[in-house]
Amino acid sequence: MAFTAPQRFYSLLNRVERLAAYAQGKGYGAATMKQEVRLLQSLLRTQPELAIDVGGNIGNYTAELRKVHPTLEIHTFEPSATNIEKLRRRFKEDKLIKLVPYALSDSVGSATLFSNEPGSGLSSLTQRKLDHFGITFDTEEKIKTIRFEDYWKHELQSRKLDMVKIDIEGHELIALNGFGGALGATKALQFEFGGCNIDTATYFRDFWHYFKSNNFDIYRITPFGSEKIASYRESDEFFSTTNYIAVNRS
Repeated sequence: MAFTAPQRFYSLLNRVERLAAYAQGKGYGAATMKQEVRLLQSLLRTQPELAIDVGGNIGNYTAELRKVHPTLEIHTFEPSATNIEKLRRRFKEDKLIKLVPYALSDSVGSATLFSNEPGSGLSSLTQRKLDHFGITFDTEEKIKTIRFEDYWKHELQSRKLDMVKIDIEGHELIALNGFGGALGATKALQFEFGGCNIDTATYFRDFWHYFKSNNFDIYRITPFGSEKIASYRESDEFFSTTNYIAVNRS
């Protein structure tokens, strides 16, 4: 079927819109792990000693951190039993990587991890509605949740945190609400924002005010580097995978 002139025009506008958004980093975050780690390091500006990987999945981000920082101590949080076993096999020779089989939240207790299959990278504490992608969240696993502040105090002795990465499918802000005093000890924190935030009804505005009130600057990861987000705009509410880095001003 031939397209009409108006249809071709709107199709062109849609392509331009997608390219302009991508150049700003909006929707750029689906496969940018090397770029994420590199920019996190550049904004940190010091040699890191301690890193936290929240939402470790099968360990690709942890492995990228190890590749860049051979002596870095890394604590990787992953609640899925399937993935914990994979992580144990993958990092069994690395004594500086500690695997923590819990999900981070704002309270201590239990929860249900929903997914389309065991160990899925889409797993979330919310039963996401992805029928429009032909994906059904019908796999459930009971898991334990903890507050990071408790872990930070008891297991890390309230040490400074050089790098923190949080990618937990829409529950990033809930986990951050359990950081307490650990947030002030965090130098740089990377988090993901995207379609899963539709399911959890959390918005970039929530992150913006959270970090601003806690003395952090926010940068968006783009194909060309990091862009500092000087002020909140409704156009920042872009629900395709986008990664940000929050840097502690103090």
